[in-house]
Amino acid sequence: MDPRADQKRAAAEAAALEVPEGATVGLGTGTTVAYFLPALARRGLGGLRCVATSPETEAAARALGMTVVPFAELERLDVAVDGADQVAPDWWLVKGGHGAQTREKVVAAAAERFVVIVSSDKLVDAIGPPVPLEVLRFGLRATLRRLETLGPCRVRDGAGSPDGNAIADYLGDVTDPAALAGELDAVPGVVGHGLFPPAMVHDVIASFPGGEVRRL
Repeated sequence: MDPRADQKRAAAEAAALEVPEGATVGLGTGTTVAYFLPALARRGLGGLRCVATSPETEAAARALGMTVVPFAELERLDVAVDGADQVAPDWWLVKGGHGAQTREKVVAAAAERFVVIVSSDKLVDAIGPPVPLEVLRFGLRATLRRLETLGPCRVRDGAGSPDGNAIADYLGDVTDPAALAGELDAVPGVVGHGLFPPAMVHDVIASFPGGEVRRL
């Protein structure tokens, strides 16, 4: 059993209270979101329409009776809720442990509010590697060769994104995340990366041992 389960559940339940009746909601991917889905379903809010960032999240949401619609039907979202692998004090995030970082970033950017929910172990003094990357399989070796000029990368065995692309992890220096984000964005073949800038984040809800939930 995950020793952080109680923390994840507490943060998820607090975030579920942030969703208003009739909202359009972006649903992230990962273990903390797995606690958010039932917490939101239990509220019984009317008129919710949800967008899922992965097939796993979509299936779980539908199983709970939630309405999931294609993102192509919506121009914007009222709120998006997702976890993170790392959260720095300045709110730079690293996301993508489950390989859905590109979809998660698209959903977060479309939301009026992006709420990040984490257990206390995800809070770091400064973000660092690994930084997940979504990379086109077309020309993959050539793309990796260009990425190696920035720092070492490792392709995940058997892992793929929800859209069928390869997932790799950048293992180099992350001292300047803004500069690194720009460099990664400039590499042809990189579909997306797991560096999320502070400007994208509206709230961080963190839970700590003992049940304390804190808005950072």
